[in-house]
Amino acid sequence: MADNEKTYTLTNDETGVSIKLPVRESVQGPPAIDVSSLYKDAGVFTYDPGFMSTASCNSKITFIQGEVGILEYRGYPIEQLADGGDFLETAYLLLNGELPSQQELGDFNKLISRHTMLNETLKHFFGGFHYDAHPMAIMVGVVGSLSAFYHDSLDINDPDQRQVAAHRLIAKMPTIAAASYKHNIGEPIMYPRNDLSYCANLLHMMYATPCEDYELDPIAEKALNLLFILHADHEQNASTSTVRLAGSSLANPFACIAAGIASLWGPAHGGANEAVLDMLAMIGDVSQIDKYIAKAKDKDDGFRLMGFGHRVYKKYDPRAGIIRDVCHQVLERLADNDNPMFELAQRLEEIALNDEYFIERKLYPNVDFYSGIIYRALGIPNNMFTVMFAIARTVGWVAHWMEMMDDPRQKIGRPRQIYKGYPRRDYRPIGER
Repeated sequence: MADNEKTYTLTNDETGVSIKLPVRESVQGPPAIDVSSLYKDAGVFTYDPGFMSTASCNSKITFIQGEVGILEYRGYPIEQLADGGDFLETAYLLLNGELPSQQELGDFNKLISRHTMLNETLKHFFGGFHYDAHPMAIMVGVVGSLSAFYHDSLDINDPDQRQVAAHRLIAKMPTIAAASYKHNIGEPIMYPRNDLSYCANLLHMMYATPCEDYELDPIAEKALNLLFILHADHEQNASTSTVRLAGSSLANPFACIAAGIASLWGPAHGGANEAVLDMLAMIGDVSQIDKYIAKAKDKDDGFRLMGFGHRVYKKYDPRAGIIRDVCHQVLERLADNDNPMFELAQRLEEIALNDEYFIERKLYPNVDFYSGIIYRALGIPNNMFTVMFAIARTVGWVAHWMEMMDDPRQKIGRPRQIYKGYPRRDYRPIGER
C-alpha cells in the first residue's frame, strides 16, 4: 500500500484489531473501498444483497450518475449521441472507445453487413421450436447454438477471433430476432438486405414476405435507431453482469451472450416495457385512470404503475426525455388514433409529470414507458419487446465481454455467502432415522 494512498480503517469492536483498506478512485462518480483482501486479512466477508454498494470491476465503457440523471457512453453524453446519431456509430464507439471517422464508420458498416446471414443449417433449428414458443426462448437457444456453427471465432485467447465473434453477434442478432418473429407467426424467414441500414434491415426482415416487400416508414426507422442507441448499454446491470460472470469462466462468447439474453428476459429487467402494456391493458380506459392512480398511491395496495421511476435514476431518466418527442411523432404518424391504449398512455404521462405525488417521489415516466408504446405503434407484438431490447444491448454485452477479456487481472467470479443452514451433523443409516 503506497504511503499517499487513501484508506479506510476497519476496526473490530471486540478485539480492537484494525486493518486498512485502500480506496480506488473513479474518473467520475464515487470511489470504492477495495475489500479484496478482507477475508485473507480479517477472516470476514462483506454482505451486500443485490450488490447495491459493490463495484464488481473496472470499466471504461459507460458512466451513470443517477442522482442527477447522467448517462455517458465512453464520456459522451447520451443526449449528444442520440441527437441525429447512428446506432452502428454508437456500437463502434462502445467497442473501440472512440467515435469513428467517416471512413471508419463506412468500413464498420460493411464489416457488420458481411455477417448478417445465418448458416443455412442453423435455420432448421427454428423448426424445432413449437409455433407459439416465446421469441426470447428461441433467442436463448439459437444464440447459444452459434458456437456449434462458427468454430473459427471460439478461441477467446486470440484477439482477432474475439473481434470476429463480436461482429458476428452484432450482425446476426437482428436476423435471429426477425426469424424468431417469423417462426412465431408462421411466415417464411426473410434474408437480410445489406443495402439497408441496420434498423431498416430489421424492419424489412420482420415485415416483408417473399410475395410482398415492406415499405419502410422513415419515422419507424428513426424511432428504432434512437431506441437502440438508448438501450445499447447501461453499466453493470443484471444482464451485463451475467455476461461478465459467464465470461469469467472463459466460456465462449456465444454462450456468454445467450446467458445475458436469459437474464434480460426477466420482467424486472428487459421485460419492463412489456409490463407497461400489460398495465395499460389492465387499466383499460381513460375513465379508469383515477381509480388506478388511487390504487398506486395506496401503500397497502399491491398495484404498481409500471414504467415510472427507476432504481438508478433518482431524477428524470435521461433516456426518457430523449425518446418522449419521438414517441409522440410515432403516435401521430403511425398509431391507430382510435386505439384507447395510446390515449390512456398519454393521459398517464400527463398526470405523472404534473401530480405532486409523483413529482415528490420522482416517479417520472422512464424509457420503458415510452419504448413499449413506440413498439406497439410500430406493430411489434408484446412478446417481441424484450427481443428488441436484446438486439440493442448485445453491443454493450459484447463491449463489456471484450473489455473483460483484455484485462489480465480478470478472475473467475465467485461470490461468497452467509450460511444459514444446519451446523455440522452426522449421517444416520435409513433404518435409524
